[in-house]
Amino acid sequence: MEDIPVQFAEVHYVSIQKVGNVPVTKGDFQSVPPKVQAWLAQMIQLCTPRAVYICDGSEEEAEMVTNKLVERGTLTQLTKYENCYICWTDPRDVARVESKTFIVTDEKYASVPHSREGVKCVLGQWMSPDDMKKELDDRLPGCMGGRMLYVIPFSMGPIGSPLSKIGVQITDSNYVLLSMRVMTRVSSEIWKHLRHDEEFVKCLHSVGLPRPHVQKVVNNWPCNPEKTLIVHFPDIRKVISFGSGYGGNSLLGKKCFALRIAGRIAKDEGCAYELIRRDIYNSSFFYYY
Repeated sequence: MEDIPVQFAEVHYVSIQKVGNVPVTKGDFQSVPPKVQAWLAQMIQLCTPRAVYICDGSEEEAEMVTNKLVERGTLTQLTKYENCYICWTDPRDVARVESKTFIVTDEKYASVPHSREGVKCVLGQWMSPDDMKKELDDRLPGCMGGRMLYVIPFSMGPIGSPLSKIGVQITDSNYVLLSMRVMTRVSSEIWKHLRHDEEFVKCLHSVGLPRPHVQKVVNNWPCNPEKTLIVHFPDIRKVISFGSGYGGNSLLGKKCFALRIAGRIAKDEGCAYELIRRDIYNSSFFYYY
């Protein structure tokens, strides 16, 4: 009998109140800093995924995810260039959904400028915490049912630099996992820099289509454009995105963190702030001065 290599993984479990045992298919939940653990446990209880995958940012991980996306039909390899793929999304899932993007603060004018009575502000949309809670309560419970919950530790800037900022993104999209490796520095080394209660930005993303679903999935691109919502909580350093897998709506280190949240961080630290995007690398960088 011919020897054939077979992929395998050792699975552990994390026990979550009201949910039970949830498989951890990769990574060690105990290796995650306590402050992150507490938040992850809350999100697992809320979103009820089928399993948890803790990312390490390795090339092996990227290759595995890429192969899965090709098998599923989400990505198609192009032969003209090396390591080049095309992805067709659902045409309804689009960028620049300003009408569905909100900033939530206790005081309205901490988020948006004053405008004349009867004139709609075009520089941002504000919603009160109570009103936004109702919107999220209508979307988030059970939103990852039947899907994998990916935990992505990422750094905006060199890992360990005093000028870099750290985030942890939770998502049910492995396309987002693959793309965050391009946009940011994803590595398990980041956990070492959160051991002493250091601040990190909490980023929660879901395509908003738990399994089993009755909606038709177009181009193997799950989304829920009718209920898309992108929310920023600058006071508590948190971003929540629901219903979209498209670029800046789902890669929360991009516009959400590097622009809106980072602007508030700079203000709180007494710094001027500038965002420079180098589109040739599709990356974002902080500059404080």
